[in-house]
Amino acid sequence: MRYVCAMFKFAHISDIHLGPLPKLTLRELFSKRITGFVNWHRNRRKHLFVNTLDLLLSDLRTREPDHLVITGDLVNLATGIEIKLAAEWLETIGDPRETTVVPGNHDAYVRGAHDRSVKAWYPFIIGDEGTRNWDDETKIFPTIRRRGPVAIIGCSTSVATPPFSASGYFSPRQARETVNLLKKAGEEGLFRVVLIHHPPIHGAASSHKRMIGIRRFAAAISTGGAELVLHGHTHLNTIYWLKSHHGQVPVVGIASASQGPYGHKPRAAYNLFTLSGEPGAWNLVCDRYSLTEAGDAVALDNSRLFYGEAISPMSVPEAARMI
Repeated sequence: MRYVCAMFKFAHISDIHLGPLPKLTLRELFSKRITGFVNWHRNRRKHLFVNTLDLLLSDLRTREPDHLVITGDLVNLATGIEIKLAAEWLETIGDPRETTVVPGNHDAYVRGAHDRSVKAWYPFIIGDEGTRNWDDETKIFPTIRRRGPVAIIGCSTSVATPPFSASGYFSPRQARETVNLLKKAGEEGLFRVVLIHHPPIHGAASSHKRMIGIRRFAAAISTGGAELVLHGHTHLNTIYWLKSHHGQVPVVGIASASQGPYGHKPRAAYNLFTLSGEPGAWNLVCDRYSLTEAGDAVALDNSRLFYGEAISPMSVPEAARMI
């Protein structure tokens, strides 16, 4: 089937870090969580605010996107109560069929947390293929959700790591299955959007926060083909590029959706993508809306054309671009 898209809008947010932290037992603290607990109280609680997230989502709703994607880190330490509260928060966002989630490293903070998070949020994760094998949590991904002219392909790099590490892992099995899903979606004439938490780019994150399997992911994109990759993790508004057989693929990161003003990271933001056209002649505009400097409103901060008849000068492919 060949899709001709009048207009389809999808929004991207990431790194929610729902707070405040719940009270933790000594057993919960006797793990990697102690480092995250200290980090939260020393740093993140000063700059991550629930009201910022509320402002962002309120503004986002006025744009009436057809779909919302969230690229991980819904919680902080992946305690049972945090995972449950995140599931309840997701229910307030809207219909699970209109929101797609992939987990981040904080959602897999300790061993077993990834599995518990995915189970709790599964209505927002489940692909068109339905329930998959729960015997091995790593086999849930990749997923594919077809929404109008778009194929949303969710990948997971989330694994439990030692203290002072926030790295991710993209496995050979997941790479092979991602290629298959990308090829199939391409044959269906869909605009392929890949979701992943860690930036799949060398140098985009420090060594202890990097994604292991970057070359593997790049090969999957090159072989399978894609039109767009969305990620989180760095809390930065960035654009990188990956090569495919059909040209350059934009890799877009976004600031934390809870980042308040006066921090060392960019203020909270979301990207709104407007897609039109058809296979081989797509038009994609990205508008970034950010928290204002005063922190009391959200306003348009940047616009960019990724696909279309007239590519803006800023869209010239390069190794990396921070915007």
